[in-house]
Amino acid sequence: MLPRQYRLKKRIAFNATYRTGISYHQNGITMFCGKKKDDESPTKIGFVVSKKIHKRAVKRNRIKRLMRESLRLYIKSNPNFNKKYLSLIFVASSKLLEKNFNEINYSIKKLMSTVKNA
Repeated sequence: MLPRQYRLKKRIAFNATYRTGISYHQNGITMFCGKKKDDESPTKIGFVVSKKIHKRAVKRNRIKRLMRESLRLYIKSNPNFNKKYLSLIFVASSKLLEKNFNEINYSIKKLMSTVKNA
C-alpha cells in the first residue's frame, strides 16, 4: 500500500491531471502527468483499471495491487522521488492481465525514468 501522503483520491484532481495532456505509454500502462509544481508537497499518485479491462473486480484489483507495489518499491529505493509534477495517474490496459509482477515493475520503472528525464 502506498503511504497516505502519496495517494490521489479526489475526482477533481483526477480530471485536472487528465486535462494537462501530458502522457507516456509503456507495455500496457499509460501514465498521465499533472501540472508542474514549485512547492515541496509530495507528488500524488492514482491508479485506474476500467471495467472494460475485465468484468471481475478481483482481476482489476490484482492489477492495481501489482502497480501500487511496484511504485511503492520505486519510491522506497529512490529517496529523491520525482517531485516535478503535482500528480501522476497510471491507467492499465488489458495487456496487463497476463503479465506478472516483474514485467509490470519493469514498465513502471521505465515510465518513471522517462518522467525523470523529461
